[in-house]
Amino acid sequence: MNGVIYVYVLIFQCLFVLGDYPFRNTSLPWDVRVEDLVGRLTLDEMQEQMARGGHGNFGGPAPPIPRLGIGPYSWNTECLRGDVGAGNATSFPQALGLAAAFSKDLMYRVAEATSVEVRGKYNDYISKKEYGDHKGISCFSPFMNIMRDPRWGRNQEVYGEDPYMTGVLAAMSVKGLQGNDSRFIRTNSGCKVFAAYAGPDSIPVSRHNFSAVVSVRDFRTTFLPAFRACVKAGTYNIMCGYNSFNGTPSCANRWLLTDVLRNELNFTGYVISDQGAIERIMTTHHYLDNGVDIAAASVNAGVNLELAENLRQPFFTLITEAVKQGKLTEDLIRERVKPLFYTRMRLGEFDPPESNPYTELNTSTIESESHKALAVEAAMKTYVLLKNVNSFLPLTKKYNSIGVVGPIANDKVNIFGDYSPDSDPRFTMTALDGIKQLSSNVQYGAGCSNTSCTNYNSSAVHDAVSGKDLVFVCLGTGQEIESEARDRPNIELPAGQAELLQDSLKFSGNTPVVLLMFNAGPLNITMADASPQVAAILECFFPAQATGEALRRVLTMDGPGSVPAARLPYTWPKSLDGFPAMTNYSMAGRTYRYYEDDPLYPFGYGLSYTEFSYSRLQYANVIKAGEDVEVSILLQNTGKYEGDEVVQVYISWGSPSVPIPRRQLVAFERVTIAANAFQVVNVTVSAESMAVWVDNSGWVIEPGYMQMFAGGQQPGQQKSAASQVLEGRFKVEGSKYLGVY
Repeated sequence: MNGVIYVYVLIFQCLFVLGDYPFRNTSLPWDVRVEDLVGRLTLDEMQEQMARGGHGNFGGPAPPIPRLGIGPYSWNTECLRGDVGAGNATSFPQALGLAAAFSKDLMYRVAEATSVEVRGKYNDYISKKEYGDHKGISCFSPFMNIMRDPRWGRNQEVYGEDPYMTGVLAAMSVKGLQGNDSRFIRTNSGCKVFAAYAGPDSIPVSRHNFSAVVSVRDFRTTFLPAFRACVKAGTYNIMCGYNSFNGTPSCANRWLLTDVLRNELNFTGYVISDQGAIERIMTTHHYLDNGVDIAAASVNAGVNLELAENLRQPFFTLITEAVKQGKLTEDLIRERVKPLFYTRMRLGEFDPPESNPYTELNTSTIESESHKALAVEAAMKTYVLLKNVNSFLPLTKKYNSIGVVGPIANDKVNIFGDYSPDSDPRFTMTALDGIKQLSSNVQYGAGCSNTSCTNYNSSAVHDAVSGKDLVFVCLGTGQEIESEARDRPNIELPAGQAELLQDSLKFSGNTPVVLLMFNAGPLNITMADASPQVAAILECFFPAQATGEALRRVLTMDGPGSVPAARLPYTWPKSLDGFPAMTNYSMAGRTYRYYEDDPLYPFGYGLSYTEFSYSRLQYANVIKAGEDVEVSILLQNTGKYEGDEVVQVYISWGSPSVPIPRRQLVAFERVTIAANAFQVVNVTVSAESMAVWVDNSGWVIEPGYMQMFAGGQQPGQQKSAASQVLEGRFKVEGSKYLGVY
């Protein structure tokens, strides 16, 4: 018998000695079992379960309840794209890069692989009776806020600027994490951060005392839709955030956590605070001035679990006192505890271990061959080809000499991005490692010791690029420039990096230069985009452990999946002249949905080594309000190579009665097509996507004409790929009220 299962069996048999409680009776419905378990808890026991959501030796785990044979439980685990903070794990590309792949399948498989490793480690931890932060199977992911400002430090953790795409990808992450067993979940997902948390983190003010002032329209049409998709996908956990929402701290905001989340979106899981968010209701927001009132306000608002800053006495340890003072009721506390134990039941804690297929997972899953291969595939699928003069890429010949410059070219830290797993260094390849395989003569000069590049060394760049046949310039940001609690004041390259790029062009003569970018939010590279000497630009984001191998394959078109097809998941402006302040939460002038200027690179943009042609856009010309539209597109690969294409479908409204976006992405598919082959791509434009928000009413599908656009990019862009965008329109007859959500 598997060793972990044997331990489980012993534990389970010992527990039955304590009494055949109904909550262990697997023939009973889940709700009956939960009701029985929670009904046996004292108020003090419930308080401790709610107060120990994790962080540090004091914040968690949730303590055992020996009299019922219930063990400790660790709630604090990060699973965004690998198991974070728990030792060696496969590190997949950062979330924003995964979004650039525009692939639902890839998002699902990365989440699935992450979950398998998390569960395998968990089984090992509990066999050793080890509990604590990052040792559980309850995830704080996906991170699904909207990339509304290019300066926000946490842009790398989200899925881009579009609410529809964010919701689709988040739903795939939820399903991949939780698994497809009919009875048990492998790990439970947790969608964060609810709901309008998208900067600032540090500039010009701290998130810990900032209040996002959000209009009803922007909240309903931009910030809320992705969370609704996450709830519909079955997430067990929602995290409330640091900032205030329209004047009330998010974790004490009853309108957000109960009226909207539970009553409108029908969320039945548990709400956990962001780390330290409960205490900051007092210490930074100054919303309330004592712990009892803070505990009462948070629990009454809808919070189930506190994630504290390693406090000996988290604020939720005052729940009992709040009940004594009449500020909370014991019945409400019992209701708040039920989702915690329901989650633990569905994870298999109170069922015989041999009935749960996920108890068989072990640490052999970590950095398995299949997971390492997936990391390479994922990285290749995230690289966006922004420029490719005269099809300079792929490289089709060996170069006698190559120069490589830039501080991130051989950086084994910043290529991972924030919230990355601690991958085994043996499995990490930097950009330089990959480029070295292209020539026997590769000379490297960092030019700077770090990405801040305050100590720029011009001579090192000169020596590396002079007299070479090909030059790679590797620029970017990394955690020291953009990350959690670290916003950027602008989108300019660090001064030293900008000088490095200029010198690379100057010192290399007429040698072609390939610019490799490792960043999340956009940077000002207008000079490189315009320079004829810069033959190609590849946006790599933070590809993690497979950076170098994926880069080598894409540069040389080596093997399946090596033809670039990724698209930008955000709008890349030329500059921030006239751009709204980060503290301004109006969506006017932000994202492709409302941005009026011509960007350097638009949302949905990306080039390929092959070419595609779109034809025969078919759909119903007239529908009744509330009906979906089934769309068929004939796509041909007219180029020389097999490759992926990202099919994008947008709509715009003809004569709406309310303010609406300029256009809206409503469907996307990533498909693989052989050279010279045809493929019919079928997508559905949902009725919901046609609705508009009417204040004081809700979502309504209005009568009239709607424009539809289908292609590999947005319509009407100054910067565009060679393929055409098909256009048509259909008529919606009648109207239909969809409700408030």
